This record gives sequence, C-alpha cells and structure tokens, in this order.
Amino acid sequence: MDKIALIEKIRTLQGLTNEEKSDLIGLLREHKKYGLVWEDKPENVEERLRDELPVLREVKDKYIPSDAEDAPNHIIIEGDNLEALTTLSYTHEGKIDVIYIDPPYNTGNKDFIYNDRYIDSEDAYRHSKWLSFMSKRLKIAKRLLSDKGIILMSINDIELFNLKILSDSIFGENNFLANFIWQSTPGSNTGEDIKTVTEYVLAYARNISFVEVNQIIVNDDEKYILEDEYVEYRGKFTLNKLDRRMTGSHYSESLNYQIEAPDGSFIYPGGLTIKQDHWNWRWSKTKVQWGIDNGFIVFRKNTSSWAIYFKQYQFVNNNNEKISRAVPYQNLIKDMDGLNSARGTQEVMNLLNNKAFDYPKPLVLLRHLFKCVSKMQSTILDFFAGSGTTLHATMQLNAKDGGHRQCILVTNNENGICENVTYERNKRVINGYTTPKGQQVEGLHANRLRYYRTDFISRDRTQKNMRNLVNAATDMLCIKENLYTEQQTFGRWKMKPEIARYFSNGTRHMLVVYREEVAEELAKMIATIDFGSERLKIYIFSPERYAFDDEFIEVEDKVQLVALPAAIYDAYQKVLPKRKPQLLNPPEAPKPFPTDLFEEEKGDEA
Repeated sequence: MDKIALIEKIRTLQGLTNEEKSDLIGLLREHKKYGLVWEDKPENVEERLRDELPVLREVKDKYIPSDAEDAPNHIIIEGDNLEALTTLSYTHEGKIDVIYIDPPYNTGNKDFIYNDRYIDSEDAYRHSKWLSFMSKRLKIAKRLLSDKGIILMSINDIELFNLKILSDSIFGENNFLANFIWQSTPGSNTGEDIKTVTEYVLAYARNISFVEVNQIIVNDDEKYILEDEYVEYRGKFTLNKLDRRMTGSHYSESLNYQIEAPDGSFIYPGGLTIKQDHWNWRWSKTKVQWGIDNGFIVFRKNTSSWAIYFKQYQFVNNNNEKISRAVPYQNLIKDMDGLNSARGTQEVMNLLNNKAFDYPKPLVLLRHLFKCVSKMQSTILDFFAGSGTTLHATMQLNAKDGGHRQCILVTNNENGICENVTYERNKRVINGYTTPKGQQVEGLHANRLRYYRTDFISRDRTQKNMRNLVNAATDMLCIKENLYTEQQTFGRWKMKPEIARYFSNGTRHMLVVYREEVAEELAKMIATIDFGSERLKIYIFSPERYAFDDEFIEVEDKVQLVALPAAIYDAYQKVLPKRKPQLLNPPEAPKPFPTDLFEEEKGDEA
C-alpha cells in the first residue's frame, strides 16, 4: 500500500482523536535522512508546559544598582532552563549574539538529572535521554540567535560526536564554525591507559554567511625600528631573509635562477655560487628585480658570501598612521595562565570561601572565547549557568576593553545554587570582595544585576487567564525593551498601576495598558506629550488581536501598538509542547470598570 492510500485510511479510522491521526500521518510523511536516531523521553517540565505558560517575575530585593549611567543590565533567571528559554523566545527571539553553554557531560557520575533522578552509566536510555534533553533546548536556542549569532557548547569525549551530529541537524552542517580544543587538566605519568587531558567547545553560526569573527590584533611596534629614504611615506621597516625552499625531485625552473649581487657575482638558491638542484627562491625572478629597483631588496655581505633580505614595512594609512596587524584565532587554545579546571574551582573558592560548585570553567577560557566571537555591544546568554562564570567573564572583558556587553544567566535553584552561588558570586564581583587570604578585590561597579524567577499562568484562554498573563508579563516587557525606570506620572497625569504603567528613561518610552477601556482617553493625553524622536511603545490588553489602532489614529505617528496577550501566545506557540484536547470554557461575565480613570497632577505641565 502506498503512503497516500495509507494516509486516507488513517483519516477514516474510528477510535482515534484528530491529534492522534495527525501524529500518525506526520510520522508517515517524515523523510529519513542521515543523522541521529533516538527514542524521545518526555520530561516532567514538558508536561507542565502543556498546561501552564511560564512568565518571569523580578525579585526586587536582589537588584544590584550602579551609579554608572550606561551600566549594562545583566539578568539572572532562576528556574528550569526549558521554562526560561520559553520566556526568552518572546523577549529575545533573534536578539542573542552569543550563546555559551556548559551542559551536563552525561558521564554517568551524577552530573545529569532527568525527571528528578540522576542518570547513571548503566541506564539503557542514557544517551537517548541526553539527546532528548539537549535537542529541545538547542531548537529554542537557535530561535534566539541573531543573524550574526554564534553558539558555543562545552563538551567532552562522551557526547562530543552525538552533540556534533545533533547540532548539524539543528543549526546546519554548513554553519559549523569550529571545534575549539583546550587542555582542561595536566597530563599524568600514572596508569596504563591513555590520559585524556582535553575538552572541547563546539561553535556553530546561526548563518555562516553573516558571521564576523574577531581577529587577534598584533602589537609588534618594537619590530619595526629601521628607516630608509622612504620613511616619510612607507614608515619604518624590519628585514626578513629572502629564504629558499627545497622542492624535491620536481622543482620549478622559473624559480631556480641566479641573482646578481652588488659586486657583480651571482647567487643561486642555497646561497651558493653554482646552480644546485632542488632549491628554489620563494620570490619569482620578476618580483626580485622589482624589489631591487624599488628599494625593497637589501644585500648584506659577511666574510665569505652575500645574504639577501627584503624589507617588511609597518602598515600605515594615507595619513601616515600605523595600522595594527591582525591574525585569525586558532581552534587550539593553549599556553594561557590558569587554563585548567582546577583554576576555575579556585576562582569560585576565592569568591565564596568554599568549594561551592564542581568543575566550573576557568575565567580565562570564557574571556578568550568571548574575545573571539563577541562584539562590544553583544548580548550573551548562558542557560546552563552553574556558578555564573559566564557573567563574571563578561564583566571582566567589558572592564578591559570598554565594552557594553549584556549577559543573561539561567539556572535552577537545586541545593540553592542560583541564590547562593550564581547570584552571590556575581554580586561580590560587582560590589568587591575579600579573598580567603585577606586580599581586597575591587568591584566591577559599572554593572547592574537583576534577578528573576519563573512563574506560571494557566494556558486556558479565558478572559481571567488572559488578563492575568498580561499583568504578570510586565517584568518580561521591561526585559524585552531593556527599560526598567517606572514613572509615576504620564505627562501631567498621575498613573494608576491597576490601569496602566509607564516606563521611560528620557529617550525611550513604554506604556503597559491593562484596561483597554482607557484607549481613547490615553490617545488624548498622548497628543499633548512630547516623546522626542522615539515612538511610545504601547502594549495593550486585547481579548483578540486588535491593538485599538482606530482609537489611536490621531496619534499614530507617535505610537507603536502591540496587542497582548496575542503577541506572547504567538511566540510561545512556536516552542511549547502541544496541548492535550481541552473542553471549551463558558464565557465569563465582564467586571464593572471604574469611571475615575486618571487623576490630573496639579501644578504640572505637559
């Protein structure tokens, strides 16, 4: 029986729900390709997300302010990372420039928890569970990456090849960027087996065509110390020997030529005065003659023979300003002080006075990776945040190069890790701390840190639940707009937070409207207020998708309207697991609405 006929038969089967029929038809239509095959293992957190929508609520007393006016707002989210990634799919889709994660390595030694139990090395579905776990999170991570975004994933030998094939299927094999290799532990002369001393960081681009990887700026001013008659427009130079190479039995005759020295003698490759097979000049004969004619070739004679050098000038622009030389980063990371796992552990102990976390990555590794792939204004996400090294490294890098990178961390609070390790570590980094040896470490004060927890609203689309979702989403909207300063007045009117809340930093402005009945009155207020060059972003509750464009038609050039919760539902629908069939809920009677909407502030002017 062909597939089409079988699909038609499934559609007519009795005893199956429409969703079950749809799933069966989907399986039939799948085209198998090269890649991994594993048995999907549902997670408890998925089952929760079938019935509830995650939101973020700020823990106000954990906010760490800064006196620096342009200090970046870093974020810590306490919660399961699948729940947190779902919220970020609304606030940050297409906005993350760099993702770094250090997921469980699945060693079988109590490093990977699945549905509230550790997965040991004897679990027959050990790799399937890990792949299911990673696949769900990486698919959302891809949505979060910007067009130029890059994801970096730490891993060791156990799941390296599974992660590579999984990532090929999600990000595209053509978007593979590099496999960074670094020495995580010193070698050992004990034992009989081969000692593994390296770990890996797989790097993928969202779109390899748009990626702009940084390069290492080489500072070699001390190398260029010689001057000649061309110094005014060529700058200073250094001398490099015009070397030669062996070519084996098949050499190029065009490069095996003689060069005439200043005294009239001739020099062949190899520095001899007779022709010698298998040695060729690296420069062609034409280029050598051009170098002699234009002052790029220098002859120097020792006691018995001539040596030939070419001048390498320092790069300068048209204004005779030095141009730095840049070279690519390599995938082999080595020869760095502190590049080992033990150093990461010591760094946490210095901050918290105890071994609060096992095997944190060393700061030098993450700083190096971020120097390679991040820009000065990048947004960096780590949804396996652990001890919080990613934020620590981000703040250190900003302090060093003047960047304004923003960092988002996600981790659960198992054994108090989020509150007592992730948050506490970075709080001390910002405020300053004293090491166990009594050394005072100055804080990185030009940073703000905000702390959030995941919370939940029912997925049932009743009027009550939709209003609850919009009310609960305000903290998420502040994250989305990176706008946190709430104003008590709107023009000359005092705000009533049960009706609307207004956020403004003087340049950008956001109004969250919980009661749609005030739309016309708000439009009249907006007509009297000057918001500068930026439009007022209005998030307004609407039971449908209508954002009250007609009510704001007179001020349409001053506002940007978004209907909620439809915009949140749309974002979540792309990443949430399917719901089980639900009974329709009866409509709710509308609640009475107060007539005294806003109170004018006396003495204030618009």
